[in-house]
Amino acid sequence: MATKDYYEVLGVQRGATKDQIKDAYRKLALKFHPDRNKAPDAEARFKEISEAYAVLSDDEKRRQYDSFGREGVYQKYSQEDIFRGADFGEFFRGGGFGGFDDIFAQFFGGGGTRQPSRGEDLTYHLELNLEDIVSDTEREIEVPRSEVCATCHGSGAKPGTSPRQCTTCGGTGQVQKVQSAGFARLVRITACGRCGGRGYTVDSPCKDCRGRGTAAKTRKIRVRVPGGIEDGYTLRLRGEGNAGERGIPPGDLYVVVNIGPHRVFRRGEEDPSNVFLEAKIGVVEAMLGTELTVPTLHGDVKLTIPHGTQPGERFIVKEKGLPKFGGWRGGHGNQYVVVRVEVPRKLTDQQREQVKKLGSLS
Repeated sequence: MATKDYYEVLGVQRGATKDQIKDAYRKLALKFHPDRNKAPDAEARFKEISEAYAVLSDDEKRRQYDSFGREGVYQKYSQEDIFRGADFGEFFRGGGFGGFDDIFAQFFGGGGTRQPSRGEDLTYHLELNLEDIVSDTEREIEVPRSEVCATCHGSGAKPGTSPRQCTTCGGTGQVQKVQSAGFARLVRITACGRCGGRGYTVDSPCKDCRGRGTAAKTRKIRVRVPGGIEDGYTLRLRGEGNAGERGIPPGDLYVVVNIGPHRVFRRGEEDPSNVFLEAKIGVVEAMLGTELTVPTLHGDVKLTIPHGTQPGERFIVKEKGLPKFGGWRGGHGNQYVVVRVEVPRKLTDQQREQVKKLGSLS
């Protein structure tokens, strides 16, 4: 699916509703389900349409895809995370079909209760402001996580001893039961009750980690943040999550970038690389024109306000916005200065007379 569009895979328009996406998936899933379709490419097509449905049926994943494409989805989620959370059961209950857990097991080599393929993922919220993302930057964060125990090196066993393979599951961490229902072959996979799904037992636990094989640590990690990054975007740091057990790779760290509101600038909604600033001028300045010193994210600049400027009029300061990010082209956005004309609430008698004279001349 490297070049295929999820909407094209399901045969729906980009603005399709959830019900339309669900109906399209139901028809295609029943057509290409491996229990019904024995064509050589049926399983691949079934996985393809299931991935498209898993993304487009989830609001957050769909937003990620619409903004950054399939590459953006895979940057934020692992392949298994993409499928996790989607309810496929309603499509395959009854009718002689195996459950989606069985199909999932074929795709990834295990069922929904299989032994974890890696450690637990972690999430960290990184608070930034607009000044922080004027260009690419790095931040050092402190992340509490589990790491491989330095004493037992992850085995969970007391030094000088070793874990033993579980005799119940043979080290797989799983037990399975096979049932036949007509032409369907149902496979139920559950965690081994003896070893708790670990595949091994520890007779003499390590005193430092108490047999877990991991210990709690706080690690300093440097994060590269692209300039112009958008609020809520998630950076994925592979292998920086919690440690896995007995040689299993660690999970990933997801750094969610939160950019708070600025006291002066506002980001554009259509193009987040543009920034907006309000500048207040007096009535006389609006009529006669003036020159303002306005702040930008790149330093102060001079801006000429021509005579006859109207309230709400916008002036462009080119390329003084934020770097283009994601699907936008390279370069910087612009800064838009919106003029607010302030009308005096109180006038002296002399000022009042001068305004009257001006009115009579008009």
